[in-house]
Amino acid sequence: MVKAVSHLPETGALSQAQLTAWLAALARHRTRDEIHQLSRALQVIDEAHGDEEVAGGLQHRLALVQTADILDRLKLDTPTLLAALLADLPENRLELAAEFGEQVRRMLRDLARIRTVAVSGSGETDEKQSENLRRMLLGLADDVRVVLVVLARRLQLMRVLKYLDEAEQKRIAGITQRIHAPLANRLGIWQLKWELEDLSLRFLHPQEYQAIARALEEKRTEREAFIQQVIERLQASCREHGIEARISGRPKHIYSIWKKMQRKRVDFNQIFDVRAVRVLVDTVPQCYEVLGMVHGAWQPVPGEFDDYIAHPKPNGYRSLHTAVIGEDGKPLEVQIRTFEMHEHAERGVAAHWRYKEGGKGDAELERRIEWMRAWLEQPLEGQEAPLSDAEFEARRIYVLTPQGRVVELPRGATAVDFAYAIHSSVGHRCRGAKADGKMIPLTQPLESGQTVEILTAKEEAPSLDWLNPGSGYVVTARARNRIRQWFKKQNFERHVQLGRSSLERELRRLGVPRPDLEKLLPRYRLKTVEDLYAAIGRGEVSAIQVANAQLPALERPVEEEILERAAQRESRPPKSHGRVVVEGVDDLMTSMARCCKPVPGDEIIGYITRGRGVTIHRRDCPVVRRLEQEQRERLIPVSWSESQPPGAFLVDIHVHAGDRKGLLRDITSVFSNEEVDVLGVKTRSNRRKETADMRFTVEVKDVGQLSRVLEKLHQVPDVVEVRRQV
Repeated sequence: MVKAVSHLPETGALSQAQLTAWLAALARHRTRDEIHQLSRALQVIDEAHGDEEVAGGLQHRLALVQTADILDRLKLDTPTLLAALLADLPENRLELAAEFGEQVRRMLRDLARIRTVAVSGSGETDEKQSENLRRMLLGLADDVRVVLVVLARRLQLMRVLKYLDEAEQKRIAGITQRIHAPLANRLGIWQLKWELEDLSLRFLHPQEYQAIARALEEKRTEREAFIQQVIERLQASCREHGIEARISGRPKHIYSIWKKMQRKRVDFNQIFDVRAVRVLVDTVPQCYEVLGMVHGAWQPVPGEFDDYIAHPKPNGYRSLHTAVIGEDGKPLEVQIRTFEMHEHAERGVAAHWRYKEGGKGDAELERRIEWMRAWLEQPLEGQEAPLSDAEFEARRIYVLTPQGRVVELPRGATAVDFAYAIHSSVGHRCRGAKADGKMIPLTQPLESGQTVEILTAKEEAPSLDWLNPGSGYVVTARARNRIRQWFKKQNFERHVQLGRSSLERELRRLGVPRPDLEKLLPRYRLKTVEDLYAAIGRGEVSAIQVANAQLPALERPVEEEILERAAQRESRPPKSHGRVVVEGVDDLMTSMARCCKPVPGDEIIGYITRGRGVTIHRRDCPVVRRLEQEQRERLIPVSWSESQPPGAFLVDIHVHAGDRKGLLRDITSVFSNEEVDVLGVKTRSNRRKETADMRFTVEVKDVGQLSRVLEKLHQVPDVVEVRRQV
């Protein structure tokens, strides 16, 4: 492992001459105003930190400048360097950062939040928690440059790790290997990735690190020179054959070699891609043409050719891989693919970081990483604008338990959601919450990086208000389902009463007879009528649905009706006149009574008139109940026909509401939207009570349409009661 050359000292103090030389080097590619800002930042950290040391005699100011130097070599803009220099300002001096602009102030805010998380989560070794910490670092940063500052700070620490004691070396190296190196990998910052990985391996497995280093037998710069020679030779061959190719390569670093040896369980001598070159061309035929050039220029290694173009990997990855022996007798791997294949490998479902880490697809994480990588790949001049793009906004948050465990939640989640994410019992007993040690309302959305503590009671007693969509207590399906399940087990009798009264109210409102509830139990997979009432009370079964369940033929498949009628044709059925069957009488004219206006589903009876056939009434019609004894002899049994022909039925609807301007307009718009014709309207206003009673005569197709209209009328503002009037 070889790090980039720097004129800054590795440890100790930073002299004024060294600082001046560093600023002079920056002045070659930064404006005079930017150098002035950096000089001013150095004055601020001098005032804040003085000559204090951070580790092993390393001056705090030097550590900050080393971090900024790493970012400068990545060609980051000046606000990023300023944020790196000012990152450790104590709280009582944060106001000094205001003079450096809003971008720097926001980055310092995010860095402070990340620093808190890093301390809280540093002891986690579980892979799931490590992944959550990586996601948290991405979620906390509202600016991609913040993540780069974090990675540069970590690299600076790893470079001076040898000055700490062994236990601290292993602890910091372990965190770096689990958290920071994978982040650099995902963002495609190879300069940081390979050095973080190599330094981690150096302190975690020092003997294996030294063995591989010795086996390489050469310095990294010499290997890079060899690869450059290979690139130039291949480039010349491609030009001779008229192929436009982009060729790149870098020697494989020590950690990558070690990882491959572990994965394949082989010795160093069996690793053929210690040095690798990648060739990008326009077409698939050109891939195979370049492969022929490679095999013609160098001797292929038997058994080390893979054609992932003809036979792609399961994740869609396509490329040609071959290994050859170079002039120096050492192996060289060559990858050949089209630009399209390369784009797919780097950004598509075959993304390198996901393949290496064995990760599963996560659309939200990939969206955020792709946005970061796209920003990083912009030219430097494209990075001047503040990074407040809505695409970069995190859709998830990551909060910590007091024990440092990371919990992932959707943006907008509350302390109640957090409690249920920990455990259902914690959610049921939740009574309050603290965020970073301060009490917060249970409806307050949490923020990434907060440490949340749930205050619990001894007994489980979630609030029914938590389920109210407008209350703002919960946003996650998990929390909502757990609350519903708890209430489902509680207060069974209360739900039975609520369900019974709800059904009775709906039956009165629709003016329909009570259905046979015993027959409905199989439909809802329930055992008793009380279970059905309880299901209505809990909102699992609609009272309207149960009230309408007895309607003949309205919810039954046509095929089922035809089969039943065919099976029952042993004797001639009563004559059906469209909508009503008059038992024992054929060819008799029928009409619907205008006093009670029956519709299919109502219990009905026929009245033989003089010269106008049979008039159909509801059984509970007031006119029928008032008939004298001699007139009752003219009542005959009738029933609804099994299949109803298309048509409309007259119904009277009574509306009681608070009187206001525009009330009639709002109500009639409901009828219009439901395509219900209004044939008559009677209204009466009570000015003293400021109420209005309205009676509408309308045409409906069936009780189902009537039910929908009544429900929507009840939702009109100021409407108190809606019912079918009989």
